[in-house]
Amino acid sequence: MKILVINAGSSSLKYQLIDMETESVMAKGLCERIGIDGHLKHSPLVGGKPVFNEDIALPTHAEAIAAVIDKLTSAEYGVVSSMKEIDAVGHRVVHGGEKFASSVLITDEVMKALEECTPFAPLHNPANIIGINACRDVMGDVPMVAVFDTAFHQTMPGKAFMYAVPYEYYQNDGIRRYGFHGTSHRYVSGRCAELMGKPIEELKIVSCHMGNGSSIAAIDGGKCVDTSMGFTPLVGLPMGTRCGDLDAGVIQFIMNKYGIGIDEMLNILNKKSGVLGVSGVSSDFRDLDNAAAEGNERAQLALDMFHYWVAKVAGSYVAAMNGVDAIVFTAGVGENSKSSRKAIAEYFGYLGVAIDDEANSKRGEDIMISTPDSKVKVFVIPTNEELVIARDTKDIVG
Repeated sequence: MKILVINAGSSSLKYQLIDMETESVMAKGLCERIGIDGHLKHSPLVGGKPVFNEDIALPTHAEAIAAVIDKLTSAEYGVVSSMKEIDAVGHRVVHGGEKFASSVLITDEVMKALEECTPFAPLHNPANIIGINACRDVMGDVPMVAVFDTAFHQTMPGKAFMYAVPYEYYQNDGIRRYGFHGTSHRYVSGRCAELMGKPIEELKIVSCHMGNGSSIAAIDGGKCVDTSMGFTPLVGLPMGTRCGDLDAGVIQFIMNKYGIGIDEMLNILNKKSGVLGVSGVSSDFRDLDNAAAEGNERAQLALDMFHYWVAKVAGSYVAAMNGVDAIVFTAGVGENSKSSRKAIAEYFGYLGVAIDDEANSKRGEDIMISTPDSKVKVFVIPTNEELVIARDTKDIVG
């Protein structure tokens, strides 16, 4: 079975074609600037075919999907002979609300439900829906599956997902903690159990997805019991440009003093805050590391804040689960920054954590970076959300 995995943004579309017999990627690519001037980079990974990397007209997502199919099946760049070899499509969908606790076969009824979830993720769900509709237009009756970022967190108990606001806001409007990065947390926790050689049902794992967007999940017996993002991806840890947890009174104070409207305020909190706002340097942690090494105190403060918050939230999840067997680092910062991993792990001495500096210096592979005698195991596991989407699609369609 060959499955096409689609992750559609408002003006972009990432894809992978995966052969599920070997779970190997046959081709991957990115359509950019959809609706503007258009660019496609298509990389075949089998057959020795060349990379296609050119500007092409992509007025809508439908043309982008058609261009992807054309490259996947072409004699020069293709990895399959025709579209008939693509058995199913798996779509990443950011928000499934409380309607979806697992991945589902896409039907007209599901599409209506996705539309109803749009107010919860107005920047993401419309793009996901556009991508699904574009695939349905171009690919006809090929079965398609929706895999939700929020679904993994639907196992949280009420004491974890509820906000202490009047209960009718939850009843009437769905105001609650939903959490995100669920597909990533699900993958790395499952892979962690494999590396430890134990059933995930017997393990307590803290999963740290650290990148430009960051979240932590407490996973007890394979089920999420708490996570740091909330109703939106804005809260929790300070991130690349997002503020993380913030007293709502601060928002009122700034808006009143500077005459700022709510839309501008949210733009500040989403795009001008986080480590960028604190450092004044960059939202890229590599730039912060370089600036801090040159003596930039604000860059160092931004890094210190991030490390502190990761350790603080992770520590609270150890308490929530009454213990922990493993801590996992993943995503851009988690997979690549040995200095951030080391700084965070130093907070966990009370757990008996000790880091193997040689192992911690490696990257790009699944590896245990704690010493053999460390009471709590610490892993770096590169995330693979596309593979989770493909596996779910295979299970549902197959």
